[in-house]
Amino acid sequence: TFYARGQTGQQLLLGAYAALNRQIAAGTVKSYPRYEMLDLVVVNGEAKGIIARNLVTGQLERFGAHAVVIATGGYGNTYFLSTNAMNSNGSAAVQCWKKGAYFANPCFAQIHPTCIPVHGEQQCKLTLMSESLRNDGRIWVPKKLEDVAKLRKHEIKPSQIPEEDRDYYLERRYPAFGNLVPRDVASRAAKERCDAGYGVNETGKAVFLDFSDAIARLGHKKVAERYGNLFDMYEKITASSPWKEPMMIYPAIHYTMGGIWVDYDLETTIPGLYAIGEANFSDHGGNRLGASALMQGLADGYFILPVTIGDYLSKKFSEPKTDVNTAEFIEAEKAVQARIDKLFSINGKEPVDVIHKRLGHIMWEYVGMARNAEGLKKAIVEIDALKEDFYKNVKVTGSQYEFNQELEKALRLEDFFEIGKLMARDAYDRKESCGGHFRVESQTEDGEAKRDDKNFMYVAAWEYKGENQEPELHKEPLNYEFIEVKTRNYKD
Repeated sequence: TFYARGQTGQQLLLGAYAALNRQIAAGTVKSYPRYEMLDLVVVNGEAKGIIARNLVTGQLERFGAHAVVIATGGYGNTYFLSTNAMNSNGSAAVQCWKKGAYFANPCFAQIHPTCIPVHGEQQCKLTLMSESLRNDGRIWVPKKLEDVAKLRKHEIKPSQIPEEDRDYYLERRYPAFGNLVPRDVASRAAKERCDAGYGVNETGKAVFLDFSDAIARLGHKKVAERYGNLFDMYEKITASSPWKEPMMIYPAIHYTMGGIWVDYDLETTIPGLYAIGEANFSDHGGNRLGASALMQGLADGYFILPVTIGDYLSKKFSEPKTDVNTAEFIEAEKAVQARIDKLFSINGKEPVDVIHKRLGHIMWEYVGMARNAEGLKKAIVEIDALKEDFYKNVKVTGSQYEFNQELEKALRLEDFFEIGKLMARDAYDRKESCGGHFRVESQTEDGEAKRDDKNFMYVAAWEYKGENQEPELHKEPLNYEFIEVKTRNYKD
């Protein structure tokens, strides 16, 4: 990866957008930027197109194809608050799952340790601060609870707390790696300190990321070269300067390692349906290393898919253009229209966002950083109850045939219910701690993750069996021929 300060991902996107726009200008790609996929059309067992809604006019449209590629990102917004783009929703993956594509390892969700903490009840998006900040920033909380109380009341500033009264807890617990431990380790450690009462903001859900030592050691110019853009962004959002006082950070949902199951060709269990990038499960196992999503975007989209889908399509040259007036397309469109009609017919009093926030609370509370059997069972029950309440009390304003974000959100929330329940089901079934999945029943004496390779070294691929039916688990064993799987030690 060629890094671009703290903007590597953004630069990759700009490059991808520029390349796509060149293809659009050349006429080799036709873009439909204000459409949303609402169903997959399967004909004779093969993916043959989609049903999409024009977000401006509200019209449902049929798109036929010889193959379908899902490149729609992850499902982190199930939690309501995440670092993901607002329109990254997982709906396409859910519709593919319901049509027969397996969904793999849904419980593996990465929680990023360096996000700007929640600052208000009306907030709907969290801001990620680049992990590169942990290269030179030091994470700490006060050692004394009385200092914590003063910070929360704004009676003292962080810089007024003496060095000997600061707990650099990552450096203390993990002397070999310090502030550079993996994301899941850093996130759980921050949660543990905050749960113990040492959170430094008014809500008790924040720790400090301090650059005073780096500024003194490297100088203002060098720190500005490395992190100036990130410091500026933080100050614009929080009105606090990292040059003068430490940043406040707290973990947040960031990346989902699970996704649609694919083979080495990136093809799903439905012939002709491919999934790439964060939409599939393939590259990251139980945990993702920083910047490796960029690798997946490049490997899937540039190296693998053009070859594999090209091979698939080479066998389709003799087939005519897909007819969108067949029974399969007509029935799929009718099913989508029925979903929309049902939502407008409810006419309740609850806004969609209010119900989504409740789902997010359930997910964060029971399917978040630390999970246990009792909480996961409770999550499944509460998601079912919330879904039932949704279909009784949701209020979708406006009409179908207009630009209607309330309808968009309601349709997505239907899918979030499915994803949330499947995540909880998978997390309950996987009775070990592994990567982004931490079960409190499976930890070492000093609170570290404890894998169970004997019983859980497999990909959990879930098959949809119908509305209100338990999904079926298919286990794909993980066999290692050239490497030996070991437990990592970040302390020595």
